Amino acid sequence: MRYIIYGAGSIGGTIGASLFEAGRGVVLIARGEHGRAIAERGLLFGTPAGGWRHLPIPVVGHPAALSIGTGDVVVLAMQSQGTMSALEALSLVAPADVPIACAQNGVENERLALRHFSNVHGMSVRMAGVAREPGCVGVHDSPHNGIVDVGRYPHGVDDLDRAIAADLEAASIQSLALDDIMAQKRAKLASNVTNALEAAIGRAATKTELSKRARAEAMAVFAAAGLSVATDADPRAADRARAPIDGVPHGGNSAFQSLERGRGRLEADYLNGEIVLLGRLHGIPTPANALLQDLAIRLVKAHVAAGSLTIDDVEAGRP
Repeated sequence: MRYIIYGAGSIGGTIGASLFEAGRGVVLIARGEHGRAIAERGLLFGTPAGGWRHLPIPVVGHPAALSIGTGDVVVLAMQSQGTMSALEALSLVAPADVPIACAQNGVENERLALRHFSNVHGMSVRMAGVAREPGCVGVHDSPHNGIVDVGRYPHGVDDLDRAIAADLEAASIQSLALDDIMAQKRAKLASNVTNALEAAIGRAATKTELSKRARAEAMAVFAAAGLSVATDADPRAADRARAPIDGVPHGGNSAFQSLERGRGRLEADYLNGEIVLLGRLHGIPTPANALLQDLAIRLVKAHVAAGSLTIDDVEAGRP
């Protein structure tokens, strides 16, 4: 089985690098400076236990550079705002039955993929990944390189899910094949609604009343929509810790890193925006999530430095 990692940033790069080091077939799809750096020098990959090393993982800049068919699994790992254009490019060169696995935040990507491809799988990712510079990604999880569970979309488990989970386990990523993977992804979404707030004020975001209100709204709209949400504590989380890589600690979540690097629009439309959408469909007010969705836009528009605001700034609508 060959894994085609479409989007080789902090999450896709870590999944691809871990599988590559475990001897699995991997090719990365990475654009621009990042792709060029990997092509020239290999992917510089870092972990707390192993430090930094260059991995000669094959890389292309576009799906059209690959022959995609039997034995391939395409792992989507870009942020959700890039999914539609990626699927359109992929659909021009890949058969409609090629397996697509969405290793992304939110719950919309699988639905988008199913418009183009018949064999879609969800991946629930818990991983402290970091993209430091072009050609360089790392993961601060220890002792494993994160947790990535997998299952068919919209539900069920098949032999491919079990094979993917086994490969991830062999690659030092904890993984289970789960019958209701979207319940796991909704639970993750309920925590990700604070991502834009963390980008604005830093790690204190999760302790604020605003974040509590945003998470409560998420659970309320899921209940109103009759959608399952995983609530059982995961015993694997007790063994999971964030550790420095060569003395450098983890800098922040994906939104914090995107804002820090000036990468443009944040993913909030598919996180807070999902909660706002469900609230509007089912008559549930979602003011906290609407505020945070708008905040994500204002942070980028005003070129706000990551972590530079206070909770009072945010509540007052600044910037």
